[in-house]
Amino acid sequence: MQAITLKQPAGLEQLVLTEIDPVAPAAGEIRIRNHASSLNFHDYAVVVGLIPTDEARIPMSDGAGVVEAVGAGVSEFKVGDRVMSCFFPHWQDGRADSAAKLRDVPGDMSHGFAAETVTKSATAFTRIPAAYSFEQAATLPCAALTAWRALMVEARVKPGDTVLVQGSGGVAVFALQFAKSAGCKVIATSSSDEKLERLRQLGADQLINYKQHPNWGDRASQLTKGIGVDVVVEIGGAGTVPQSIQAIRMGGHISLIGVLSGISGEIPTAALFQKNAVLSGITVGSRAQQLDMISAIETCGITPVIDSSFPLADIAAAFRLQESQQHFGKICLHL
Repeated sequence: MQAITLKQPAGLEQLVLTEIDPVAPAAGEIRIRNHASSLNFHDYAVVVGLIPTDEARIPMSDGAGVVEAVGAGVSEFKVGDRVMSCFFPHWQDGRADSAAKLRDVPGDMSHGFAAETVTKSATAFTRIPAAYSFEQAATLPCAALTAWRALMVEARVKPGDTVLVQGSGGVAVFALQFAKSAGCKVIATSSSDEKLERLRQLGADQLINYKQHPNWGDRASQLTKGIGVDVVVEIGGAGTVPQSIQAIRMGGHISLIGVLSGISGEIPTAALFQKNAVLSGITVGSRAQQLDMISAIETCGITPVIDSSFPLADIAAAFRLQESQQHFGKICLHL
């Protein structure tokens, strides 16, 4: 079967198309014929060496395909079932309260889904939404589940809340869609008027171009008549958290899910506690939360926004598009 392996030292030019043998499932495992994957910032960090990994690692955390073999003792899945991956194979339920739950992330700590067949524990997969294609399903395990947990699990949004989303990448777009499905108002930020218009078409109620409004936290406060937003889906990290704190209302919730603007920096802690706001770190979610999200998707009917799709052999070109930040929504691989 074909797979992409990452040579060391890492880099986009080190992604190599190769042939590897399919692995028969052991007890408790399934093997899937993988049909799609999608790019996340985590995958980019692996392939360019920001996250160290082993020689000849198969990258990509997300995958969706069809079960083609089942090991002894597996009862949840059968041959022919359509499944998608879990970002944290060992985090089945509950809180992320131990390092053991966050082990073996595909494409990072273990082989991932840049391969035609993948063999893993049956508990490392869930079903996919009934009406979804494989590419649509492959956008969910990291980006969509992160947005779902940020809004529904941690912030516990309710109809009428105002949610601020940053940018137009996968997590931001899913957060907008989930928030609107929950009856929330959405303020969206971007540096591109063209992307802001697309966010409006997806349902964003108010827009902020942060190049025109560098102090966009003040602008968000103005748009809410000085009250502030109920929830911020914080993607930028240290460079944008001060503006998020400015934007949040008293007692609001900031879900910190990204570090695109840097991994460290000054945070106005006094402003945070004076507002009695919550700043919570979000790293994707559990298998149980993924199943809850799938049920919600089947009820509300949201459709993932896919910018473009590349064949497996063109994985480096897909990452270069991601690197350019010209995409809107998700970038996929088809196998």
